[in-house]
Amino acid sequence: MITKRMLLLMFLGTLLLTGCYQPGPGAKPWQASWIEDEEVYGAFPEVSETDPPRDPLLHITEPTPTPNPPIELPTPRSETVTYVVQQGDTLRRIAQMYRVSIAQIVAFNEIGNPDLIEVGKVLLIPPPTFEAVAPAFKILPDSELINSPSNAGFDVGSFVREQGGYLASYREDVDGMTLSGSEIVTRVGLEYSVNPRLLLSVLEFQSHWVTSSEPPEASLIYPMRYYDAWRNGLYKQLGWAANLLNEGYYLWKLEAINTWMLSDSSIIEVDPTINPGTAGVLNLMRYFTTQSDWEWAVSEAGIFATYYRFFGYPFHFAVEPILPDDLTQPELQLPFEDGAVWSYTGGPHGGWNTGSAWAALDFAPPGEALGCFPSEAWVIASAPGEVVYSDHGAVIQDLDGDGVWQTGWSIFYMHIDSWERVEVGTYLETGDRVGHPSCEGGFSTGTHLHIARRYNGEWIAADGDLPFVMDGWVSSGYGVEYNGFLTKGEMVLEAWNGRAPLNAIQR
Repeated sequence: MITKRMLLLMFLGTLLLTGCYQPGPGAKPWQASWIEDEEVYGAFPEVSETDPPRDPLLHITEPTPTPNPPIELPTPRSETVTYVVQQGDTLRRIAQMYRVSIAQIVAFNEIGNPDLIEVGKVLLIPPPTFEAVAPAFKILPDSELINSPSNAGFDVGSFVREQGGYLASYREDVDGMTLSGSEIVTRVGLEYSVNPRLLLSVLEFQSHWVTSSEPPEASLIYPMRYYDAWRNGLYKQLGWAANLLNEGYYLWKLEAINTWMLSDSSIIEVDPTINPGTAGVLNLMRYFTTQSDWEWAVSEAGIFATYYRFFGYPFHFAVEPILPDDLTQPELQLPFEDGAVWSYTGGPHGGWNTGSAWAALDFAPPGEALGCFPSEAWVIASAPGEVVYSDHGAVIQDLDGDGVWQTGWSIFYMHIDSWERVEVGTYLETGDRVGHPSCEGGFSTGTHLHIARRYNGEWIAADGDLPFVMDGWVSSGYGVEYNGFLTKGEMVLEAWNGRAPLNAIQR
């Protein structure tokens, strides 16, 4: 059971033996107090006269969705605290850390030159003052943020070709393969489990890549208009956006957001009646440079209008509930063969990148080798089901028999080597071979298996209300990413970055 105490999340760092997808240089962990540093990441630019025209305010005649019952949000800080300036600090960094504006710190401490602060200086940090309250307008249902049953039959390629914009002719090298724009949108949607329709709407909103054959020149390298040298090109830009959409969605479900901090340091109070899907969009769009841009982007005339123009009223696609109240996990077994001794090296962590729920667990194969090494050990199927995807190090197994991973339960096996990897269309019984663990796909510091569950496309936290259970081993965590336990009766294994009796496991 997730508690509020478990929301105090910490980042474990790169694993030495095995590690899963990690963000690029300067990136930050998935945490309740997620803050970006504009000096590292850059920011969305001001809208200029040469930018594509904004969508006009739409007069929607569809019924307005009923607000969600208010959730219990973390209480904002109400007391003044002190902070000692450290080497490398800036007022912007400190303001972001405590979710207050730079102007508040400057005024409260009577700072003459905001660009010059001395190491060791003691600053008084006042409680946050809200510049505004976020709107209660619901942008889209939850099933339109995640890659859910609502969009399982959506043909990205056909839609992009019909629009005839720059995206239709775009090509990019991704992991040594040349992919079309449509293939990149589809792949990001699959990896992050984010709705391709939403990705297309956000891309169009930011740069008009979908409909314009000549989008703004600056967007040709940074199509999301997010100017970070480590995230150039469509694949990385869309991945960045998908990660932030996920982050807002899953943190909202944990009741772990109490403010939105915009990149201009505006502090926006949260409306507790929105839904997780809307929270995901608000979380992404807070990277606009000004409060007015953000308020416009999350209004009826912003992302919502672009989506409506492309696909119609988003709530007509709603699949509710995504997770039934009586949902139970199917019987699963450990994903390795009888007698083989593996190591439990990674407790609950992101299903894909840092923004998704802590859906995944890591296991390293037998042997003494470290780093990325070829392994003859076999990953086996944890349950019966058809393989519906097998590429780029990932294997997705559909468990409900309809051949669609976005419906019902699916298992996501990651870092499966291309050598002897199971092919799409293969029906696996429990215990049948999937492939060999490796470093292939995503980011990995060592050969291992990354395994996660999804239901109706939503990542299911390994340490949440429905813990990961395999062969009676129950996963649990304590709020530190990659740390956790597997418990079976009186036996307890602790996730550890290495091979030792404390994390050795076999069937």
